Amino acid sequence: MNSSKKAIVNSIEKHQARLIQISDSIWAHAETAFEEDDSSKILADYAQANGFAVERGVAGMPTAFVATYGSGKPVISVLGEFDALPGISQKAQPTKSPLEDGAAGHGCGHNLFGTASLGAAIAVKELIETGKLKGTVKFFGTPAEEKFFGKIWMVKEGLWDDVDVNLSWHPSAKTEADVQSTLALIDFKVEFFGQAAHASADPWNGRSASDALELYTTGINYYREHIKPTVRIHYHIQDGGQVVNVVPDYSRLWVRVRDTKRSGMMPVYERVKAMAEGAAILANVDYKISLISGIYEVLVNRAGGAVMQKNLELLGPITYTDEETEFGRRIQQETGKPQLGMDSDISPMEVTKENPGGGSTDVGDVSWNVPNINLSVTVAPKDTPWHSWAVVACGGMSIGHKGMVHAAKALGMTMADLFESPKLVEKIKSEYKERKGEEVYEPMVPEGPPPIGNN
Repeated sequence: MNSSKKAIVNSIEKHQARLIQISDSIWAHAETAFEEDDSSKILADYAQANGFAVERGVAGMPTAFVATYGSGKPVISVLGEFDALPGISQKAQPTKSPLEDGAAGHGCGHNLFGTASLGAAIAVKELIETGKLKGTVKFFGTPAEEKFFGKIWMVKEGLWDDVDVNLSWHPSAKTEADVQSTLALIDFKVEFFGQAAHASADPWNGRSASDALELYTTGINYYREHIKPTVRIHYHIQDGGQVVNVVPDYSRLWVRVRDTKRSGMMPVYERVKAMAEGAAILANVDYKISLISGIYEVLVNRAGGAVMQKNLELLGPITYTDEETEFGRRIQQETGKPQLGMDSDISPMEVTKENPGGGSTDVGDVSWNVPNINLSVTVAPKDTPWHSWAVVACGGMSIGHKGMVHAAKALGMTMADLFESPKLVEKIKSEYKERKGEEVYEPMVPEGPPPIGNN
């Protein structure tokens, strides 16, 4: 390690106890999309206390903010998420036991995500402050990743326009420089409007919105045979009628279409929208389709990934106590997985797959507007079901804390490399331009402000 990287590691270790307190506080609040008032404030206040200029409520979202320190080029940014998932409240123990029945929980580790990224930004800020590094560091506090995808509105606002390279990480069950893409995604709402009637006395006077909903979902399910293996279609019935003895005059469902490429997703999206009209005709009802939001697949940057890989190898794997290993094995036992314990080995950088599986993230929209470097760090045992109580449990104890601190170090060290090497920044930007090609980014959101209060 050179002197800058040693200083990064020392800074994060100096702040470690406070970073863990912040992460645990966000874990306890467990606030969902656009409701992360306390979580956002905790991070923004800590950034401000450490000398950052903080702009709050950016892009029309009260819980979004940007923390900036320094001046001039390069401008290097790092992302921080902090929203939780509904319904998976859990104590920090390896058996399923909610803190509060029906409450939210950090089943994707975002309490760790935002905190680690801010820790890295503060470490870099301290080097800029002393004159060791020159340029600008930014921390983006990004809300609502799990539901409405707040980064889209931040991108639309142009908040990354002056950034040279962006970094992001995500809690995982393995540690790696992440050079795989994600799935593009689009969300929309379908509503059917019929005529209510007594379900027994005069059903012939009714036109059932629920019939249309069932016909529509049946059409989607028959369509699954005829889509490519890379495509995913999900739906959630939000309103199928209220009582059994009334022909329902209203129904609503949330529909999601994904594919490994936006270009493959859009034709499926158009087809699934057209099916809503067919269902409405069959049930003799009216219908309405409303776009909620959509996100791009991640644009991979292997040049940036190679820098991250070297820093992971410098840091080496996370080490665990016997108690932590046993905690992990118990999690695996409780979730029906082989009891293999923790995996934090640093594997060689993988070949980037053309059609990866997995989930989706609004980091993709950032990556189509600025070169992006991704990192995954172990915060839960191998094969842990994600978006579950098991991840919540690990995120509130030392397994999650260790992963968070490790991520902060890897991010900070990689940011230091970028500040110290203009040639490296240009190499990463050159690959970004080549991979993006002639594609023109178009944010997939409806006109108007973000859907605050629509949870």
